[in-house]
Amino acid sequence: MAGRIKASDVEEVKRRTNIADLVGDYVALKNAGIDSMKGLCPFHDERSPSFHVRPALGYFHCFGCGESGDSISFVQKMDHLSFAEAVERLAARTNYVLTYEEGYERREDGPNKARLLAANQAASDFYRDQLMGEEAQTARAFLEQRGFAPASWEQFAVGYAPRGWDALTGHLRQLGYTPQELVQAGLVSEGQRGVYDRFRGRVVWPIRDTSGQTLGFGARKLYEDDNGPKYLNTPETPVYHKSRVLYGLDLAKKAISRGGRAVIVEGYTDVMACHLAGVDDAIATCGTAFGKEHISMLRRVMGDDSAAEVIFTFDPDEAGQKAALRAFGEEQRFTAQTYAAVAPDGYDPADLRLHRGDDAVRELFDKKVPLFEFALKQAISRYDLNSVEGRVSALRQAAPIVAGIKDPGMRPGYARELARMLGLDLAEVQHAVKNAHRQAPAEPDYGGPHQGAEPEPARPAISLATLRSTPAVWLERDALMAMIQQGPAVGSELLSQAVTAQVTEPQLRVVRDALSAALPSLDGGAWVEAVLAAAPQTHQGLVRELAIASMPQRDPALLPEYAREVVISLLDRDLVSLKQELLARMQRIGDSSSEASRRVQEQLAALEHARRGLRHD
Repeated sequence: MAGRIKASDVEEVKRRTNIADLVGDYVALKNAGIDSMKGLCPFHDERSPSFHVRPALGYFHCFGCGESGDSISFVQKMDHLSFAEAVERLAARTNYVLTYEEGYERREDGPNKARLLAANQAASDFYRDQLMGEEAQTARAFLEQRGFAPASWEQFAVGYAPRGWDALTGHLRQLGYTPQELVQAGLVSEGQRGVYDRFRGRVVWPIRDTSGQTLGFGARKLYEDDNGPKYLNTPETPVYHKSRVLYGLDLAKKAISRGGRAVIVEGYTDVMACHLAGVDDAIATCGTAFGKEHISMLRRVMGDDSAAEVIFTFDPDEAGQKAALRAFGEEQRFTAQTYAAVAPDGYDPADLRLHRGDDAVRELFDKKVPLFEFALKQAISRYDLNSVEGRVSALRQAAPIVAGIKDPGMRPGYARELARMLGLDLAEVQHAVKNAHRQAPAEPDYGGPHQGAEPEPARPAISLATLRSTPAVWLERDALMAMIQQGPAVGSELLSQAVTAQVTEPQLRVVRDALSAALPSLDGGAWVEAVLAAAPQTHQGLVRELAIASMPQRDPALLPEYAREVVISLLDRDLVSLKQELLARMQRIGDSSSEASRRVQEQLAALEHARRGLRHD
């Protein structure tokens, strides 16, 4: 087993990693000032962005839930990795070769996720090579018959799993992977005689996260003697969770973020068809219904623009009707407007492209209808509207849909439309909608304890929000913020004076003392880390907030000057306070010619010289 990663390598990996690019694989970030970007937090659901990233500092902080850290801790938290696995992931991302200390054995609390990811990537490479082999003629014919040219196979990394029982197993074992690792990665299954390939005789699509790492696979059968399901996916593994992945999101994320639109289709070939037709914001779930975790992922990529659009495609059959109603049930979780698109003649996007061309695919999504309108029609379509019982049952089914429309201004219009569709009196429909609205569940929880859980006792965390709101505290906060974020620019001489300045806010006083303790590390290249290490654990969150909060100065060229000025203002406040005390003392003495008065005058002159020296230096 490899030894511990050298500390110098860990620092080099952090230095090479652009945290804005890293976080941008998961979250749509927008500029929020000098060296500051913000987006929706990936660690809790929220309606407005409170997640900030500071690329120059290499830190992130969420002012909503308090999560914060550097690039390594971000990867640890997002992908549930150990520290070593996160460092190895980032090293691979930046093409940096790690070295390990001898004589140190790393303890593993579970499967090595970096190894499982590497095994999945090796499997993807193997499948792609196999697609070009003689046995894969049926697979190539399948793809070509559906309108997918060889260039698209490469674009989507499509592969072929050979029909034998151990082709992949043997290949990966030659690369050094153990049977246990292959089972944990979901690449093989276990039987009485050992392990064997999970995917055999199938076209294979790699399922990747937003950064492009292969987490698992989806595979379609090709041969009649294959008794398995039409589509077979990787099972749940330490790195693959079907409710947390969206097929094609790695390819579509930029288009989704840029255009403010996401198209949700049902399968791998549908995603391919859409992208090839120019609909490059198409994605799909992987063998599961579109759920709240998918919504959270998508909202982070899209941001929370109310003008954004999410378009669902549904089959016109009963399963499609159920899917539409299920999607509408989650619709309130979106800030974006939601729509539905159904292709003519029951075609899915892949068939539509094959039979009617790329223009027809694009037109499909141009002819979208609001999701609640589609869901409304689907809900009443199963009832016999020629009977009283059917109309009443349809009203019971449809009223909650009208009541659930987010825009209250649209509800009366759709109540009238529903009354027309059902042939019922408007007042009756309005009454049913009103009752349904009154009985509707509360809006989705965007943070805080889960419904039904016992509320935990309130334990207010120390944060910027808990500080007193007075001009004196504002100055102390801004000065400490400048000292943390711009320490080297402020300079050791000024900092050594500032850490002795009076701070009236007790919580900020603790941060000031941490700055004082960290002063020897000012020129070591890890200033913020040194301040964090010197702060007690109870105040490290506050230090991180100060390290990542936006400063008032917007011009990057003037930021060092601003930082020095605000620190000088803190020191000057102390000198002004001392001056007032000296003047009061002199007034109490009374006799301006006395020796005591002359000493006070000398102190006042020295104090004014010190104040001028602050600005002059």
